Amino acid sequence: MADLAARNESPEILFWVGCAGAFDERYKRVTRAFVRILDHVGTNYAVLGLEESCTGDPAKRAGNEFLFQMQAMQNITTMNGYGIKKIVTACPHCFNTIKNEYPALGGDYEVIHHSTYLQQLINEGKVGVTGGESFKGRRITFHDSCYLGRANNIYEAPRDVLAALDADLVEMKRSRANGLCCGAGGAQMWKDAEPGKKEINIERTEEALATLSGKAEALANLGGVETETGTPGPHDLQGSIIAVSCPFCMTMMSDGVKNKEQEGKVQVFDLAELIASAEGINAQ
Repeated sequence: MADLAARNESPEILFWVGCAGAFDERYKRVTRAFVRILDHVGTNYAVLGLEESCTGDPAKRAGNEFLFQMQAMQNITTMNGYGIKKIVTACPHCFNTIKNEYPALGGDYEVIHHSTYLQQLINEGKVGVTGGESFKGRRITFHDSCYLGRANNIYEAPRDVLAALDADLVEMKRSRANGLCCGAGGAQMWKDAEPGKKEINIERTEEALATLSGKAEALANLGGVETETGTPGPHDLQGSIIAVSCPFCMTMMSDGVKNKEQEGKVQVFDLAELIASAEGINAQ
């Protein structure tokens, strides 16, 4: 961003990378996949680089309002100084914080989650999901991020993106507004587990695996409020995918799959990785 500003140029969008996208080894792959898509379609974008700081979401959820405001004001001052108008991010936590909480502190921007942006690219014909890996016949279930879904009512965009893959999409019974949290939201990512019978991410992973394999008995014993009443038919887990759109969900669902010793059959991917692979532009 600083380089563009020095040339008196402005980007179409600012890509907000986020802490996970910059530092978490697994989610760096999502950052690279999304950047390849932006380059592929010719989007004029920029990143803040070392000028980007944490949005303050973890601090706020943990109750440290003072730290949140310090981090938020630092980012707002930086972005306002560059005249930023439009932001795209692959993190629902960053998306929610910048979109809904920064305006009160003087940070008014158009904020788009990458699932919505990918949907727009597909609808405009800029991304054709052809020429790369084929997902036809592979079973995929989507895990709703709380901060994307319940907090911001974005449910269809990620599903529209997945629909473009021509895969076998199956819904978990607890989905959309009734979806089950991965267990990491609300700063839970940073604290030890509380006493209980089962970790939330294990419960959610069991539901995802039962959905992918079509195990009716396991799905019938679920608790909570169900959105989907049907049960997918039996299916081999080999090659199945749990799709996510959040770095926290990526970590928790991946850990759940490993806990169930199914990582050899089931993979956890972000939407950007799937689209980049289908376009033939993804790489590790």
